[in-house]
Amino acid sequence: MTHTLHRQGTVESLGEDFVVFTMSAKTVNARGSAEKMKKFFEILEKYNPLNYGDMKTGNRFNTDRDIIFNNIRDNSIVHFVFTDKSVVGKILKELKEAELGTSVIVSGLVEVTDQLCQQAGLNMHTVEFSGGIHGKLELLPAGPILEITTMCGHGMVAANLVREMIHQVKKGKKSLREAAEELAKPCQCGIFNPQRAEKLLAKLQDLSIY
Repeated sequence: MTHTLHRQGTVESLGEDFVVFTMSAKTVNARGSAEKMKKFFEILEKYNPLNYGDMKTGNRFNTDRDIIFNNIRDNSIVHFVFTDKSVVGKILKELKEAELGTSVIVSGLVEVTDQLCQQAGLNMHTVEFSGGIHGKLELLPAGPILEITTMCGHGMVAANLVREMIHQVKKGKKSLREAAEELAKPCQCGIFNPQRAEKLLAKLQDLSIY
């Protein structure tokens, strides 16, 4: 199960949140796949991504672009984040034509993703769903904060950091965009959506409980 599946929120909010990434199958086509993933990187960066990264190197908010690109290896997983479904559709069409030979995963609302694949002349190979959250749910942060923290599937964006950014915004020390970009830094893979975070922070700053 991919770490991009645990995002929470409304259909409206998640409808502007897509992660597109590629990886090789370690025992099938990994050897020599670094160059294919670099081509994937070059294709997707043309579409003005909000975030991108490789968990072994970093994301655009904590690492230089060329460092990320030049350190892509056969065992890398290269991620890009977008909000516009029409852009994702164009990307899928270009990737289909490129025939890179590595697996491409799109994380988003299933119905929308399926539609984009069909429009690009593709059939979804596999569909995965998050199994939900189990255990001591009372220990989780409040729902609105969880919508932000779950944009990092490895749990690197702490709830207290979100609260701190809300306080910084309220005090006028950071703009909403600056706060959202600060939250994006710990998400090493680059799957955190700063534009969606900015909108969520705007709502949270008006709630006195934060």
